[in-house]
Amino acid sequence: MTTGTKRNVLGVLVDATDYAAATEAVVSAARERRPLALTALAVHGVMTGVLDPAHNARLNSFDVVTPDGQPVRWALNLLHGAGLTDRVYGPELTLRVLACCADEGLPVYLYGSTEETLARLIPALEEKFPALKIAGVEPSKFRQVQPGEDAEIADRIRASGARLVLVGLGCPRQEVFAYAMRPLLDMPLMAVGAAFDYHAGLLRNPPPWMQRAGLEWFWRLGLEPKRLWRRYVILNPAYLARLAAQKTGLWKATPPPPATERPATFAV
Repeated sequence: MTTGTKRNVLGVLVDATDYAAATEAVVSAARERRPLALTALAVHGVMTGVLDPAHNARLNSFDVVTPDGQPVRWALNLLHGAGLTDRVYGPELTLRVLACCADEGLPVYLYGSTEETLARLIPALEEKFPALKIAGVEPSKFRQVQPGEDAEIADRIRASGARLVLVGLGCPRQEVFAYAMRPLLDMPLMAVGAAFDYHAGLLRNPPPWMQRAGLEWFWRLGLEPKRLWRRYVILNPAYLARLAAQKTGLWKATPPPPATERPATFAV
């Protein structure tokens, strides 16, 4: 299976792809020093685009958008007969990409999250991938970019010798960051969601049966109810309703054209 197979899920263009193809897309761009933006979208990520047309247009400009959640994979199969047997989960894709980078000596830059999380993440990755080269680490500033700061960030990343940037700012901030920084960097950017927290040991993965059944949202809701209840209690039913409307033809779900202009401001 190859990338470049974009399909319309509620107006968001998602690739009917698998781990092997998504990994190769990122690693090839890293080898060849090519810009590339990838994100892995679950229901929340898709609905963020549905509810914000400008963000939807940004998502539709990404080189690769993988079906991070089982409900997104199911939508690709239901609407487009994609025949996908597995999702492409951001934390797992991250590990597969890092394994290739370690094997090929491609340095990686970690951007986002907190200093505390990164301090736990780095030794965990180094233990898992002893040959991995971490070119640089930069925690989030938790504010909007200042004039000229985006160019300074890009300069730091390039000067580090990195060939890949992992962006862990949370949805949708990380997607806006990757979209805005893509023109400034000759390397792939991966928006990896909660991968930093998972691989730093701060979040626990649900049992495999819950992941297969598409119940990861229920697991995370139990872990962080105050922060996530609105996301899941409101957005999950809205996703299903819109999916039914698209499937039955009651809603056209027309994808907006890919965005081309950089945002005036974005979170760093």
